[in-house]
Amino acid sequence: MNKETLHKEIDLIQNVINRMANNSFLLKGWLISIIVAVLALTKDTLVTENLTYFSLILLLPLLSFWYLDSFFLHKEKCYRELYKWVIENRQNSNDNLYSLDCKRFEENVDGIIKIMFSKTLLPFYGFTAIILITITIHNVFQ
Repeated sequence: MNKETLHKEIDLIQNVINRMANNSFLLKGWLISIIVAVLALTKDTLVTENLTYFSLILLLPLLSFWYLDSFFLHKEKCYRELYKWVIENRQNSNDNLYSLDCKRFEENVDGIIKIMFSKTLLPFYGFTAIILITITIHNVFQ
């Protein structure tokens, strides 16, 4: 096994990890944009009295984006495990050479639901959910 092959394989894995991290970042931006746009558009319109329903409806994309973000973080962790395996074992083995299949490492990382409530995702999505629920409660008792 030459070093050029090892470096190319590591680069491939690192590119996948970077894409997963970028997807996670973009999801957060899209979520905030959608929430702000919907709340801003409904503020001074005829549907103001239905803002309660809009803030509740916004919980659906919030949960969807939260799940997707957790999914991408889960896959990123699997690829990090693949990366570690390649670094530690590639000199001794050509098994799965250039394989980007990370399924064999899924049991080594936390599940998607556990990642959803991790210290990196829960504050962002939990705080956003609390804001939407607070808007709903405020509008119901107003």
